[in-house]
Amino acid sequence: MSEEQVDRGRRHFLLVATTVTGVIGAGLTAVPFLASWKPSARAQALGAPVDADVSKLELGAIIKVNWRGQAIFIVRRTPEMLATLTSPAVIDSLRDPESAESEQPDYAKNDSRALKPEYLVLVGVCTHLGCAPLDRFKPQDAELGATWPGGFYCPCHGSKFDLAGRVFKDVPAPTNLRVPPYRFLNEGVIQIGADSEVAS
Repeated sequence: MSEEQVDRGRRHFLLVATTVTGVIGAGLTAVPFLASWKPSARAQALGAPVDADVSKLELGAIIKVNWRGQAIFIVRRTPEMLATLTSPAVIDSLRDPESAESEQPDYAKNDSRALKPEYLVLVGVCTHLGCAPLDRFKPQDAELGATWPGGFYCPCHGSKFDLAGRVFKDVPAPTNLRVPPYRFLNEGVIQIGADSEVAS
């Protein structure tokens, strides 16, 4: 066996060994790197759906729950509150009464912006600068005037929203309050963060 044949054999062996070692090393390096892209348990929990018990929510009352770090308002509207939603005086004073420029699931594209008209579910964050609107359900509020039909008021910059979260004209907020994805698990529990299979 000549020296040249031995060198070629060694070169071939070293080339194969180096290639195999490199591929294994790259694989071992890639596994933890790719695993680091997976969201942590805390991050997954922050985005997980949240259940809200509305079984004891009285007519005309509101509860607030937290989902993805945002306040969610759930209002059980009275028949009188629902009547204001189609009042010509209210509709004429709204910027986007049809909710055409607003963010809501398809099943909430209606006058009540809800799956069930009695229950309103909104992200409680003003669409102007992200402040927290106050619930001002009583009509003819002393601070908001004799024509106030009831709804939500953001005291930071004066944005006003009706009882479906629709924004009034001539206020800083550009769009209606957002409606998050939600569904009814049963008559007394609303799950925020999971879309309903029921279309409007």
